[in-house]
Amino acid sequence: MGEFSIVHWLVVILVLMLLFGGKKIPELAKGLGKGIREFSKARSGEDEEDEKKKLDAGKKVSSPPPSGNQETKSDPEQK
Repeated sequence: MGEFSIVHWLVVILVLMLLFGGKKIPELAKGLGKGIREFSKARSGEDEEDEKKKLDAGKKVSSPPPSGNQETKSDPEQK
């Protein structure tokens, strides 16, 4: 009962043809494809940004402490 058979798909296609016409359907499919592609790109872009943030955070945490060879500035008032 919950499955679509060939007859169901043919009825759906027939209704779409009657509503939109033969020329409009390819335009709608093209627009839908572009929308899905843009969504996928945006979603993968967010994933890449998350990875970059994790890598940057990991670099900050795992960076070695500064070496003791650097000159330290002393306060002139203490002398």
